Amino acid sequence: MLQILSFKGSVNFLRYALPISIMSMILVVLSVVSLATKGINWGLDFTGGTSIVLTFSQPADLNTLRGKLDTDIVSGAVVQNFGSSRDVVVRLQTKDGVKSDDQVKLVLNAAKAQDPQVEQKSVEFVGPQVGQELAEQGGLAVLVALICILLYVTFRFEWRLSLGAVAALAHDVTVTLGLFSFLQLEFDLTVLAGVLTVVGYSLNDTIVVFDRIRENFLKMRKATPVEVVNASITQTMSRTIITTGTTMITVIALFLKGGTLIHGFATSLLMGITVGTYSSIYVASFLAIKLGVCREHMMPVQVEKEGADQPSIMP
Repeated sequence: MLQILSFKGSVNFLRYALPISIMSMILVVLSVVSLATKGINWGLDFTGGTSIVLTFSQPADLNTLRGKLDTDIVSGAVVQNFGSSRDVVVRLQTKDGVKSDDQVKLVLNAAKAQDPQVEQKSVEFVGPQVGQELAEQGGLAVLVALICILLYVTFRFEWRLSLGAVAALAHDVTVTLGLFSFLQLEFDLTVLAGVLTVVGYSLNDTIVVFDRIRENFLKMRKATPVEVVNASITQTMSRTIITTGTTMITVIALFLKGGTLIHGFATSLLMGITVGTYSSIYVASFLAIKLGVCREHMMPVQVEKEGADQPSIMP
């Protein structure tokens, strides 16, 4: 019932593996170059700044307030509701040569222009030291996730497949970060959550393909590794289309209608899922073949029982 595409026999997906792998290597190199030269446009969560909580007498117009705060002193302000439609939190990045008190006054004047009865509830300063710790912990979280995935896939499947899966995940993360670096999109905690979500999504897609590869290695005894991988990808293609299609519908809706607060999160998912879908085929599986995976590696280990080699004695 869930078969969207019906294939007669196996489709030779790996026929395009070499050119797509070359394209992936180019994307990774360009991403690394962009990260090394341009860096990442860190958001307030990582750079530090000022957080101002305001209470309006009526529901606040966030878009109007954002427009009034787009000045030389205050730019890139994050304006969002805080608890209710009348409570608003404004987060500002620190700027060289600009005092935080001047930024707070500008925000308060812009808010009073919209509602003279607005009240300033609190002002908090987030130091750059906290932001540096968040950046280090975020990078460490991605690294630990990749190491745990490497151990898990090695334990469940085989080390050649494990290296292919981790290489695909590293490829997805690098290309996604490269996009944010090249376009200089703001990288905050929501984007970091999106990157970690991409890691989990891409891993799930890769595990499904690898599970079918292991089964087909035991069933298709006379087939070559390339034929087994092509058959496995063909058999899981309908599942991949259904899963990716339904996910992309939600992500595109968030990207177009989700607003500025989750725009970075939706962008990271949109890029990561697109790259992760083809990397499960043309990075993970193709690399496993190049590492020499074969049917013998998928065979269960035979445990010899003590005395099994001794001849039986009939009474």
